Amino acid sequence: MTEKFFEVIQSVLPIVLFVLLLHFTIAPLEMDALGRFLMGTAFVVIGLTIFLVGVDISLSPIGEYLGKGITLSNKLWIVVAAGLVIGFFVPIAEPSLLVLANQISTVTGGAIGSMTILIVVAIGVALMVALGILRIVMNFSMKNLFLGTYLLILILGFLAPGEFLAIAFDASGATTGAVTVPFLLAIATGIAQMKKDSRSSEEDSFGLVGIGASGAIISVLILSILSGQDEIQGSLDPGAEITANIFQVFGAEMLRQAQEVFLAISPIVMIFLVYQIFSLKLKRQRLRRIVFGLIYVYIGLIFFLSGINAGFLETGTLMGYNLAASGNEVYLLLASFVLGMVTILAEPSVSVQTRQIEDITGGSIKGGPITAALSIGVGLAIFLSMLRILVSDLELWHILLPGYILALGLSRVVPTHFVGMAFDAGSVATGPMVTTFVLVFIQGAAQATEGANVLIDGFGMIALVAMMPMITLQLFGFIYTQRSKALENEKT
Repeated sequence: MTEKFFEVIQSVLPIVLFVLLLHFTIAPLEMDALGRFLMGTAFVVIGLTIFLVGVDISLSPIGEYLGKGITLSNKLWIVVAAGLVIGFFVPIAEPSLLVLANQISTVTGGAIGSMTILIVVAIGVALMVALGILRIVMNFSMKNLFLGTYLLILILGFLAPGEFLAIAFDASGATTGAVTVPFLLAIATGIAQMKKDSRSSEEDSFGLVGIGASGAIISVLILSILSGQDEIQGSLDPGAEITANIFQVFGAEMLRQAQEVFLAISPIVMIFLVYQIFSLKLKRQRLRRIVFGLIYVYIGLIFFLSGINAGFLETGTLMGYNLAASGNEVYLLLASFVLGMVTILAEPSVSVQTRQIEDITGGSIKGGPITAALSIGVGLAIFLSMLRILVSDLELWHILLPGYILALGLSRVVPTHFVGMAFDAGSVATGPMVTTFVLVFIQGAAQATEGANVLIDGFGMIALVAMMPMITLQLFGFIYTQRSKALENEKT
């Protein structure tokens, strides 16, 4: 617990310093708003600490047990069924997706309901997770699967209304956060470890998260085409006042989150209990440890989401609005880049993935360079998102199309395990911090910018955050591979 606490402090501190720097210089906040932000920060630190301990002793082991159980069943229908069930219920428990779905409903005035987004995304993820698990079990090419999937997304993107393009890619990023990532990573690892070929096992430990996330894009785009909805308008009111005192605000939010988090994680718990009763049959001591871990996950998510909703969201909106309203575009773009770089350090799923990379590669690939590549990629993504708001003719697909062409092109020349890492990292980068603080920061700036549309320009940021790490991490993989070859040549 102590180790996790200091990890979280180091992660959240850059965002706090960023907000305080802007508050005391170019974008001052009202004292009530600043107080709620600082209170929210305390809740986030407490919540993340408890949650990450819970992930280590419950969600990750549960994922590995399920992954190994799926493989040992040796029956194709069980593999498909398990992928569908896990892929459907795990995203519904994802706090990032819950926040995004509520934000979409708020911005569109209920025209796109939060429950609609949740169900549609869960269906898409379920189908692609089942396909991803089949890929591992049946040994067909990860690169070809990613290529075919994103070609389909490209076709659907041209057919879908522009408003839904941003929402679809954002939903994909929000789907893979603090709950989904460790769970799917553990399932992929559990399945891959059952393989006799160690090289194949290492490669197959990555990629499932990225494959699952693509299902969210496909399902939302298909929904938009079939529904025929377009020209949906959106707006925010960054000046809305909260009349209740700070303790009432956080108390009410904790009660609400206690109910929502219970409903969100209960399907995962039920899946594990059924597996435990009928097949796994863990010893009492091991089972007790996992149960305590699930309680940690529950309590941690309550504190974390309460801190986000009652403290971070309002502050992010006001910061973006005030910066854009000041009229200094250079400061706005610079602040966006810095915010992107420091935010990725606060994402709990990033540390989960970097540890997995170090463990699976036996320490040959360190977490530090991976985090640096992610940080640069996310910084560029937030910079480009703000540039879209300021440049009215710059549309989302102008960036996504060449970006994904580059990402898919790199996947043909980069070693397979780096491809899996990169596509997983694109999903991992879009965790709770990005889908909360940074999202409303961008939307606040869009609301304050003349000619910008909150629905079109305010969304799409998560899509860019999901894409840029795919490029920067594959570039890192290409450079790493070339240097390794050069060192081997020098030795010979």
